[in-house]
Amino acid sequence: MVAPPVATIAAAPARIAALDLMRGAVMVFMAIDHTRDFFTNLSFVPEDLSQTWGTLFFTRWITHFCAPLFFLLAGTGAFFYSSRRTPSALSRFLLTRGIWLIVAEFTIIGFGWTFVFPFGFLGVIWCLGVSMVFLSALVRLPLRWLAVVSGAVIVLHDLADAYRPGPGTWTWVWQMFHVSGMVNIFGHRNFVLFPLMPWFAVMAIGYCFGALLRRPDHQKWVLRLGVALTLAFVLLRSTNLYGNPPADLKVVTAGDFHIQPTVGKTIMMFLDTEKYPPSLQYLLMTLGPSLLFLFALERYGIPRLAMPVVVFGRVPFFYYILHIYVIHALAVLAAIVFHQPYNWLLHGGFFLSERPDGYGYGLPSVYLAWAIALLILYFPCVWFSRLKAERKDWWLSYL
Repeated sequence: MVAPPVATIAAAPARIAALDLMRGAVMVFMAIDHTRDFFTNLSFVPEDLSQTWGTLFFTRWITHFCAPLFFLLAGTGAFFYSSRRTPSALSRFLLTRGIWLIVAEFTIIGFGWTFVFPFGFLGVIWCLGVSMVFLSALVRLPLRWLAVVSGAVIVLHDLADAYRPGPGTWTWVWQMFHVSGMVNIFGHRNFVLFPLMPWFAVMAIGYCFGALLRRPDHQKWVLRLGVALTLAFVLLRSTNLYGNPPADLKVVTAGDFHIQPTVGKTIMMFLDTEKYPPSLQYLLMTLGPSLLFLFALERYGIPRLAMPVVVFGRVPFFYYILHIYVIHALAVLAAIVFHQPYNWLLHGGFFLSERPDGYGYGLPSVYLAWAIALLILYFPCVWFSRLKAERKDWWLSYL
């Protein structure tokens, strides 16, 4: 998953530093999930309420904030970039950067996941890339129209959950837009993890959000939006009124909310919303508290101890590419040191292979590996952050 601000403003005011911190925080959380993917000894997903437990569930759940903020802040970054470029230059940049992200998904990123080339799937980077291509055209709309259209897609897209087209030459188009799973594209099979809808609309609403952040009174609006979105999630989730697909249409999660035998399982069920594709409830659950966090950062400032996280937020795509290789390499090294099977990690890993018997570690070891990965990643990210601050080469905007 890439954190995709399109650009960073050189003389960044406090609120931009706050966005860097938020971006960096979700990059850190994302690494927990990917470390778990490579290191876990469990054969079930953490959202499986029949087998999971609190620590495991929340290790996975906290990473749900990553993708919504990636897409939202991508749009916000595009708006900031537009203040220093002509509309044509903005559209051209978004188009070319989007194409670059699509290419990267199926080359350097796909290889990092599997150590197999060629490899790739329709994941978060692909979805970010295509969404940027869409945004390169959508930014030509008046801002109010863009806000209305993208907001409508976010709110109403769940109405299409039950639609499943029959087999046909162009069925894959709908699947790429709104259905996670295997698709057959003119005879070539691939896996869609991140359908385009409503992610491209989240990026577009992020562009409109950038305009809001330019207002002198933006803090009160960020607070109001954060409270409104969070309360809307609580209302919709507690009533099962709308905004999350029923159990038979779920990809991973358990379905409509209902009381569980224990308080802990009830809380987990309440938070167990659908990510693939993201339901309205999922987006409300993640974006509402994120806006409240942004408000708190602007109101009370960034703690000094959080500055290393800001570094990650300033070089998100560089961090994203590097963290896959670092975590994958650590998994191979750990398997060799602890005499576990490692050959499978060199030829596809968990993407293309079954986890062999005798492989894997418990959750404490996953967290230790995650901490080691972050420590390793910090130093090259500091170097690259300084390089981007000192130089203005055009290609740096693509990393």
